[in-house]
Amino acid sequence: MKIIDLSVTISPEIKEPLPTSIVYEDHKEGAKKMGAKLFNGIPGDAFIDGNGPAGEFLSVTSHAGTHVDAPWHYFPTCDGKPARTIEQLPLEWFFNDGVVLDFTDKPEGYSITVDDLKEKLAAINYTLKPFDIVLIRCDADKRIYDDDFVKIHVGVSAEATHWLIDQGIKVMGTDGWGWDIPLHLQVQDYLKNPRPGVIWEAHYVGREKEYCQIEKMANLSQLPPYGFKVACFPAKIKGGSAGWTRAVAILE
Repeated sequence: MKIIDLSVTISPEIKEPLPTSIVYEDHKEGAKKMGAKLFNGIPGDAFIDGNGPAGEFLSVTSHAGTHVDAPWHYFPTCDGKPARTIEQLPLEWFFNDGVVLDFTDKPEGYSITVDDLKEKLAAINYTLKPFDIVLIRCDADKRIYDDDFVKIHVGVSAEATHWLIDQGIKVMGTDGWGWDIPLHLQVQDYLKNPRPGVIWEAHYVGREKEYCQIEKMANLSQLPPYGFKVACFPAKIKGGSAGWTRAVAILE
């Protein structure tokens, strides 16, 4: 068995609009704080070599790093019912056969169509089945520390997202910053003809049909087109619009 990491590291170095902040507490500081706060002021030398437990304090959005978006992220309702939050979703969705569709031949900002999906599936001679986890590869993860990271991925159109869900797909992912085309292109489109539904058009598919998307994945270039399992269980955040995931591929 071989396990391939499909996740990026949660880090302040990733270039995105809502950056992560991490404060690191080393062992000496841990001894001081634990001794003062938890053990009624015992001295640091009560710990071996003055070393207490190290720790970190994070200021981070649930959409940082590799994460699973919940239906609640897209809209308050889905198909007329309250949209489910991340901890309410069935775990069975997040461990299934994976399929990689390679869109590295498309330019930055390209919007994937239904015909594109059908063409890529035909090229690898694969027919989707319910609960497959479909992964869109554009290799944006290779530039995750570049200043233009949020602008370089391909996106999936609303129509293509509808089509995937109609094939029984509940979880779909991308190694780009977002599932839709880059935000600056969405804004350009909106400014040319202001109207609702242009911004996050693929996300808004979640108003009608329940699904999850994984954003900021990594190492899809190391996977075959199919023949592997994906495990991408999201963290349980009460009422969460997303949950971080250590997504992996498992190859027998």
